[in-house]
Amino acid sequence: MNYFVKPNKNFLTYTLIVLIIFPIFGVKIFLGLLGNILLLLFLIPLLLLLLVFIGFNSYKSKINICSNCGTISLGLNDTCMQCGTKLNNISEKNPVKAPSERTIEVKAEEIK
Repeated sequence: MNYFVKPNKNFLTYTLIVLIIFPIFGVKIFLGLLGNILLLLFLIPLLLLLLVFIGFNSYKSKINICSNCGTISLGLNDTCMQCGTKLNNISEKNPVKAPSERTIEVKAEEIK
């Protein structure tokens, strides 16, 4: 028996660990850990895409366009740096309408 134990000491150690710890904790913990790691690998890119989308929308809302020369500028300037005319904000192009302006009033009619 001594001849078998000496060269295979690491193999026996790992085998005993697997045979003792694996039944105690079970396969469930291993599969749960693996599932959580895979879930993170899929959710982190989605989270990054969401952050990029939010940043792009924030960036887009700060763009100003000159109505005279068409120069696009970022920032809080009220006048164009090229020609000096007042800048139009992109969000001002599509103003939000009040709900009363968008609703259609329907009158009920009696059918004979």
